[in-house]
Amino acid sequence: MLVAAEPSPAGEGLAHPRARWLCPGTGRLQPQGEVIGEAAKKRVVLLGESHDIAEIHRWQLHVTAFLHMLRPQMAVGFEMFPRRIQPVLDAWVDGAMDTATFIERSEWAQVWGFDPELYLPLFHFCRQQRVKMLALNCYRELVTRVGQAGWDAIPVEERDGLTPSAPATDAYRAYLERLMKSFGGAERPAGAASPVSDRFLRAQQTWDRAFACGIADHLAAVPDDLVIGIIGRGHLEYGHGTPYQLRDLGIEDVAVLLPGTAEAYDAAALTGIADAVFRLDTPEPPAPRRERPKPA
Repeated sequence: MLVAAEPSPAGEGLAHPRARWLCPGTGRLQPQGEVIGEAAKKRVVLLGESHDIAEIHRWQLHVTAFLHMLRPQMAVGFEMFPRRIQPVLDAWVDGAMDTATFIERSEWAQVWGFDPELYLPLFHFCRQQRVKMLALNCYRELVTRVGQAGWDAIPVEERDGLTPSAPATDAYRAYLERLMKSFGGAERPAGAASPVSDRFLRAQQTWDRAFACGIADHLAAVPDDLVIGIIGRGHLEYGHGTPYQLRDLGIEDVAVLLPGTAEAYDAAALTGIADAVFRLDTPEPPAPRRERPKPA
């Protein structure tokens, strides 16, 4: 589950003041009302994140609230929950349990592990406003199995409701390679094989497809809803990942909005990364991830 780092400014091409939206396609600063108004016309709005940054989750809450004002018939989908947790999400929104019970019954410590305090304001927003929450992820073992053996080796009844991923593009593999390098990987020598193995790529695409299938399934049942996706930005940037899989499923009316902290960007590096990027306040230090409990 890779999470992309924010693109490093290579120059002073595009200045980005705090509390402003920057359009990567045009390089201009956009009024917030314009960005939100355009996003509200879409079928899907994907809000990227780095999982351990509290300021990003505050931003997601604010954007969700703005969109709710314009499109109150909505659902919010979360990467954090596997599909089997959907009944718990429904019960939470219905007011059937308190916060501590929700965290326990949603198996938060087992399936995610980041501090739940980062996400609880958004969960409480959905509960307070009676906004449906969607469990978008698949069971973790499926990702491992597809990575090891491929989709064809997985019986249909064990695919957790997913359909096979659209084939990965060379551009996606190159993006993942750059992403791995940003985490401290070595430069690939000329002629050497890509560090992004087929196994790794299949696993990453299983997550991409799971999120896309969860969104598509909801829109098939409730076509007039706006679906907001709370998803790691590495699954969203440059139209790869989940947006690519949504297009394969026939859903092209999608906006990707990302948070950022850089004061300026190189225009070429930013082109195509998202529909708009919002400059955050200076984030607090990342929250530590908790170790998942080991099975007894």
